[in-house]
Amino acid sequence: MEFDTLPRHVAIIMDGNGRWARQRRRPRIFGHRRGARAVRSVVEECGRLGIECLTLYSFSADNWKRPRDEVSGLMSLYSHYLRVERAELHARNVRVLHLGRRDGLPEAVLNALDKTIELTRQNTGLKLCLALNYGARHELVDAIRTLAGRVQRGELEVDRIDARTVSEALYTAGLPDPDLVIRTASEQRISDFLLWQISYAEFFASDVLWPDFGVAHLHEAIRTFASRERRFGDVAPAGGLSQGPATTDPLPPVD
Repeated sequence: MEFDTLPRHVAIIMDGNGRWARQRRRPRIFGHRRGARAVRSVVEECGRLGIECLTLYSFSADNWKRPRDEVSGLMSLYSHYLRVERAELHARNVRVLHLGRRDGLPEAVLNALDKTIELTRQNTGLKLCLALNYGARHELVDAIRTLAGRVQRGELEVDRIDARTVSEALYTAGLPDPDLVIRTASEQRISDFLLWQISYAEFFASDVLWPDFGVAHLHEAIRTFASRERRFGDVAPAGGLSQGPATTDPLPPVD
């Protein structure tokens, strides 16, 4: 299927793995394992469509509060996924990036992540951003610390700090802001996800639990995105849908 309008950057809050497993009277980790299959199909389709960036909210900074056995199982799943999928991601010209803090992640996960990032560093296709140990508030705190350090060292004047300066200090520096945010499992919350970057994103809530989310559901979200009038704070142009941020937008997408 082809689309007249594609988002440059799709961000997905993958929700419902636990409920999917519970419906089948299986442990929660079983749902997470099945959710990895949905990741594979969505990554492949985004690459095929020519979408520039795909960000997956894989593990939030608050998810450490979950039961220890579930967290341990998730960490094992991440390192396994990165090892098993690394060659295929590279073959598909996907570049893997990490959004989040490294502190707290097990050594096995960091090793698998670093090897995958290094192998795919020069790839020019889909940018797959894994939000792992990620929290938007943590990201903003880290950005503030970075900017404060630059000011303290005399590299940056306080009066020169603007929206673009902040954007360039975030984990997503150099990436376009998300155009489309998808959340599965009927949830309507943002859950501390890319709070700065999604200021003008379109939101699509799917009733489908993440392990059942497939290409057809992704297409539905993209069709809905393409049908919406995006004004970025401006009035609608006489010719139809707005194609980008208005000139008054304080933070156009970063190229």
